[in-house]
Amino acid sequence: MQRTLCYLDGAMGTMLQQAGLETGRAPETLNLENPDLIVRTHLAYLEAGAQIIYANTFGANREKLAREGVDTTEAIRAGVACARRAVDTFCADHPDVDRPRVALDIGPIGRLLEPYGTLPFEEAYDIFREIIEVGQDADLIIFETMTDLYEVKAGVLAAKENSDKPVFVTMTFEPNHRTFTGCSVDAMCTVLDGLGVDALGVNCSLGPVELYPIVEEMSRLTALPLIVKANAGLPDPETGAYSITPDDFAREMAKFPALGVQYLGGCCGTSPDCIRELVRATRGQTAAEREVVRRTVVCTPTETVVVDGVRVIGERINPTGKKRFQQALRDGDLDYVLGQAVEQADAGAHILDVNVGLPGVDEPSMMVKVVKAIQSVTDLPLQIDSSNQDALEAGLRVVNGKAIVNSVNGEPEVLARVLPIVKKYGAAVIGLAMDQNGIPATAEERFAIAERILNAALSYGIPKEDVFIDCLTLTVSAEQDKAVETLRAMQMVRDRLGLHCTLGVSNISFGLPNRSLITTSFLTLALSYGLDLPIVNPNTPAIMDTIRAFNVLYNHDKNAEAYIAAYSGQPAAPVQPAASQAEETTLPRAVEKGLKDEARRLTVNLLASGKSELDIVNELLIPALDVVGGRFERGEIFLPQLINSAGAAQEAFEIIRTEMAKKGTGTVSKGKVIVATVKGDIHDIGKNIVKTIVENYGYRVIDLGRDVPIETVVETAIREDVHLIGLSALMTTTLANMDETIKALRASGHPCKIWVGGAVLTPEYAHKMGADYYARDARESVDICREVLG
Repeated sequence: MQRTLCYLDGAMGTMLQQAGLETGRAPETLNLENPDLIVRTHLAYLEAGAQIIYANTFGANREKLAREGVDTTEAIRAGVACARRAVDTFCADHPDVDRPRVALDIGPIGRLLEPYGTLPFEEAYDIFREIIEVGQDADLIIFETMTDLYEVKAGVLAAKENSDKPVFVTMTFEPNHRTFTGCSVDAMCTVLDGLGVDALGVNCSLGPVELYPIVEEMSRLTALPLIVKANAGLPDPETGAYSITPDDFAREMAKFPALGVQYLGGCCGTSPDCIRELVRATRGQTAAEREVVRRTVVCTPTETVVVDGVRVIGERINPTGKKRFQQALRDGDLDYVLGQAVEQADAGAHILDVNVGLPGVDEPSMMVKVVKAIQSVTDLPLQIDSSNQDALEAGLRVVNGKAIVNSVNGEPEVLARVLPIVKKYGAAVIGLAMDQNGIPATAEERFAIAERILNAALSYGIPKEDVFIDCLTLTVSAEQDKAVETLRAMQMVRDRLGLHCTLGVSNISFGLPNRSLITTSFLTLALSYGLDLPIVNPNTPAIMDTIRAFNVLYNHDKNAEAYIAAYSGQPAAPVQPAASQAEETTLPRAVEKGLKDEARRLTVNLLASGKSELDIVNELLIPALDVVGGRFERGEIFLPQLINSAGAAQEAFEIIRTEMAKKGTGTVSKGKVIVATVKGDIHDIGKNIVKTIVENYGYRVIDLGRDVPIETVVETAIREDVHLIGLSALMTTTLANMDETIKALRASGHPCKIWVGGAVLTPEYAHKMGADYYARDARESVDICREVLG
């Protein structure tokens, strides 16, 4: 069925700047100081044809408004009231037009969430909750210009749990189809689809031409209504003017309805003329019907696992029968747990099962701690494994991505208790082919329970693709005739229900000698009967050998590429038992994997063994960071992993700095650097990331913060005798202040090199301003520090 187009408004910020908003001031202050201006701006868009206007509340959160001395509640209420007033005025003049709607506009909080930043997930949720509760007079809630999927999840949960309004989400993508934090289009669609938002799409950063391929990808991945709010092209750093005219904007935007886009509007640089021309250019069009192929997907923001073949679920994060793991949980030794996660990821697992159930351990609390910790060292999707309902929900709530729930069974009470949680958090679920009567003896009986579980899941709105069945492995030494029943049941589930099957394979061989032979033989049979999500120990070479060989023989591994990659070189060294993992880890590996506690412990050990502080830095830490930086530049890892490795290196540096201070042998610092966001610009996430990465290469960073007066930069450079200065700006309107800061530094006569960065800058404009260097990202900033300071 085709959809009628709906028109959104255009830019608020650039309109207010043109009307005289002082650079660096939050636009939301005008809701209280000059509400008539806000109302006039809304009216201009309504007259142009906008049917949804965004209240001037984008940055109205307690983090951003605290520095303005403005009460958040008052700013939000006034912003929504201004939009309401504009709609009332418009409707009075146009009684024959359907009443436009008012959206509570919510932007990013302005801080990175843990583990890569300092903002806890729970605090992010609370900030969004506060906004939503105050903004209840709006007709719908829109999160826009988001780059962090974890932050989006906190916001959507806050909206769903504290309001009954429709929820729209648009994220901001780079030309590589990733957000600033590395979130993929696929992950966004997967997670937000599961969380039950009402529409999703893209806004900001790029113009309609650049956004088209991103939206084209999105149109294949979700059946939800799509939103496009493009910029008016790209801004000219020198003039601040955007690159395309209203006519050009409308012409390019008119191509989106053919992709199924229903909601069309403008972002930075767009004006009422852009919206007016957009309405004209698309008059009579409808959002095209589109067919989305349903897939079975689990994900993190940066890693999507499509279950279209055998996908290995690592079983090692589980205390059952593992005394060392049990002790680690009792002691709160998360390092051991993280070692298990990293080992399994390195061995080839696609998904990690997480079970922390142990008598005497607060399982819900421990589940949260472990899930958060694992997410700091690996980007593999997680499977939350518990029979404790509270632990399941606690884990699902803080998972960054789409997880699997392990598990439910066919008991009606269990289904009624767990499936609503699965639906709420958009997870997949494993159904065990057993009920209150235990595990049935025959394949037919197990199949009947599987069918019951599927029907229950469907009744809760959980799609068929998100239901997996575990036909259960019994120990062949005790019930030899049951192995074939498990195989038959899986085949029936696969062929008759079309569901994916999972299985804890190792149970089959308990009590028998040469267990590996029985386990791998059964695994081969199970894979051929329909098992595609084996829960196994990926650190066991024979297990992974069996799976790789199966994928070749069953034509899943095209041209045997994965098989050849695994075996064409020298045979892999035997994997050591998990208990020895801590002793085997090296400092470079700890840094590369982001293992902070390990990095600290290994640094202490190296110092105790006589290794010098500078040798540790130059021979181990810096080369490890270079490896991580190289992977970042090649697009193999993304910003979260880069920051996490820097954090591990920071732990090592702190030990070294402390030791050198005790000895009085000097400093590990390679030189001092100033970083600052220029006067009038209140954005500092990018600058903060640069600081984090540069510090961990051994440079002392003097962070002057954001909205830094020109004279402060100059005075600090002279007083601290700093010869390398980094300046950041995100807004075209503050580039003039960057230019003036550079001129003031030159005029001071202080010898220094200057590097600049920010989304609106280009290398050409940086050179024109007189900067010595332009840095595209934090990694390039490190290269500049090395060139200048060594």
